[in-house]
Amino acid sequence: MRTALTIAGSDSSGGAGVQADLKTFSALGVYGMSVIVSVTAQNTLGVEGVEDLTPEIIGRQIDAVFKDIPVGAVKIGMVSNSSAIRTIVEKLKNYHPEYVVLDPVMISKSGYDLLKPEAQDTLIRELIPIATVVTPNLFETERLVGHKVETLEEMRQAAEQVFQMGPKSVLIKGGHLKKGPIDVFYDGTDFHQYEGKRVETKNTHGTGCTLSSAIAAYLAKGLNLADAIHEAKIYIQGAIEHSLPIGHGHGPTHHFYRWFSEDE
Repeated sequence: MRTALTIAGSDSSGGAGVQADLKTFSALGVYGMSVIVSVTAQNTLGVEGVEDLTPEIIGRQIDAVFKDIPVGAVKIGMVSNSSAIRTIVEKLKNYHPEYVVLDPVMISKSGYDLLKPEAQDTLIRELIPIATVVTPNLFETERLVGHKVETLEEMRQAAEQVFQMGPKSVLIKGGHLKKGPIDVFYDGTDFHQYEGKRVETKNTHGTGCTLSSAIAAYLAKGLNLADAIHEAKIYIQGAIEHSLPIGHGHGPTHHFYRWFSEDE
């Protein structure tokens, strides 16, 4: 059994964060483990509150996993403050996981700041450099590079800028591109585009969490990075196409759509 670890915030509505990551790991046949860094009170309408855990208990969770169970890949999602970031970086540098997929969650769909503004510099200087791949969406990319990113050419330029921050590779998600959902991958040498199909649905809660955890799952299963991203893109496309009209806002994607027939 291959394994993967998510380090992220908890989503009380189950559509994003640690819950989405664990569902994705399970759907893709990987044993999932979790380190919770924050507890959020949220639903499909938005985030109502966040309570951060202490760096001490975050570190002890990481120690508990790595001291007992081999970790095939690590996915990092919402990490809201500098102390938590530094603890995670220190522990991962100590344990040296082969793969680290970083989804730099900064703000919720409802506009709630999930990354404290003063922690952005710590994220850039300390967390991004240890990542195998960083997966920001367009808004997060703009926050990282400090300017608008609205076209494919601007995505390529931004990918080069984020790469200069130290990760091994960058995947900029273009789900909000006007010409259609196209992601841009850059490894310091070559660019590659992953094209998706636009799905007319408001139920996209947790798509970024799900994609990044799917990449981690496929890396844990032994795929190379290019193939892991390709398979993760296929998986998230299907999860969005089968998204669930749950709640009164942005419903979640269907993590287990491959396990259900259309009439269930």
